[in-house]
Amino acid sequence: MKLGLQLGYWSAQPPSGVPELLRAAEESGFDSAFTAESWGSDTYTPLAWWGASTTTLRLGTAVSQLSARPPTTLAMAALTLDHLSGGRHIIGLGVSGPQVVEGWYGQSFARPLARTREYVRIVRDVLARDGAVHSDGPHYRLPLTAADGGTGLGKALKPITHPLRADIPVWLGAEGPKNVAQTAEIADGWLAIFYTPRLAGMYDEWLDEGFARDGARRTRDDFEIAATVQCVITDDVPAAIDRYRPSTALYVGGMGAQEKNFHADLYRRMGYGEAVDDIGRLFRAGRREEAVAAVPDEMVRETMLAGTADDVRDQIRQWETAGVTTLMVTARDVDTVRQLGDLV
Repeated sequence: MKLGLQLGYWSAQPPSGVPELLRAAEESGFDSAFTAESWGSDTYTPLAWWGASTTTLRLGTAVSQLSARPPTTLAMAALTLDHLSGGRHIIGLGVSGPQVVEGWYGQSFARPLARTREYVRIVRDVLARDGAVHSDGPHYRLPLTAADGGTGLGKALKPITHPLRADIPVWLGAEGPKNVAQTAEIADGWLAIFYTPRLAGMYDEWLDEGFARDGARRTRDDFEIAATVQCVITDDVPAAIDRYRPSTALYVGGMGAQEKNFHADLYRRMGYGEAVDDIGRLFRAGRREEAVAAVPDEMVRETMLAGTADDVRDQIRQWETAGVTTLMVTARDVDTVRQLGDLV
């Protein structure tokens, strides 16, 4: 089991104390650190800024949104950071959801699986630098032709900069069965959110479908499963649950539309359908405090690590047995980071 530090995306202001957290993580044997983005702070700027003070941590995005950058732009950022970090970058990608893709980026959310497959292929073509990068689309046409609305003057190019590594690992954020299966087929790792060891058998079925496909990139033995998890080492588990209850309500009730919310769908698969309906209804009605109160304790508890140090050590073993290779923890204080390093 490896440990990663999930720094996430920013709220109204940049978080404080990140350099101290990274220093503690590196000294405590953590393997990696990650940044995220929604519709505020981006992934690559803080990852490069903070990552410059590290020497051993792998530096990943979890996740960079596909619609935020053309695939060649993402590949440029990735090869640049990989050089600057001495080969420590992990590319983490995700499709986000229709509210963000169409509301923030002004792009169509249609065919997310096909877009992901095409995007990853182009990124890998750039990093391979075997020749000029071409793509027949339909989502990312390179070069853009006159028939597609261009001037007809576009030229297929290959990167000027020689990538340090042609095989920078690509991990994909995925929640549904089709997306997880495709992730096992085309990626080097799975970024799992709201993971629960209780459903490991279901996840294994989805993953095995992808591993069995012709041309699958990895096998179970060399594929990474990185699960984001809140971690609180405490004698007061109910207080820890209350601390994260608002976040669960937000993702289930507010991070997606009523018609399409991947997080809500995931919790339905976990057996919380009735609670999901109540939370969503209250959240959309502006009754947020009631929405938070409607989140059952166990709905929060089973996707986090919480308890005494011995309790958390036992829980880590359960997640490892379930197949998780990296715990991407959202610990926000140096003491917890150091304690986790000792436990693992």
